[in-house]
Amino acid sequence: MKVYEVQNNASNEIREQIASLLTKQRISNENSGTYDQIMTGIHLALESTDTAYIVVAEMDEQIVGIAFFNIGISLTRGGHYMWLNELYVQEDLRNKGIARKLLLHVVHWAEKSGIKSIELETGINNVVTKHLYNSLGFYEVISKRYGFSF
Repeated sequence: MKVYEVQNNASNEIREQIASLLTKQRISNENSGTYDQIMTGIHLALESTDTAYIVVAEMDEQIVGIAFFNIGISLTRGGHYMWLNELYVQEDLRNKGIARKLLLHVVHWAEKSGIKSIELETGINNVVTKHLYNSLGFYEVISKRYGFSF
């Protein structure tokens, strides 16, 4: 298995594999987001070479896991922070260390890039994922997230 950052010149096949994997996530989580919307998001992320990044895990030339993050500016930390939007592994390949490898790749990238902090969100009942985050030094921040959509 290899883990790597997807470049902005990624082939349509790579982009389609990422979209298909994220579409499966959306279906299993009953979240909104059609294949076309996800594909548009992938194109936008890959065009934005300094604020949005996609990292994938690949086995046998198939994308089996993804981490997607954005870089923002923190006024209180005096520098850049990372928001980890997505960490997803194909269901039949879970509990094999793929998410850990993706997350470690992201953490090392952030450290090397001078990022001040990494923030993310997970479900309150997602015990397995919370264990992964805690095992790598992440800690729980109590807050209530709000959203607004057009």
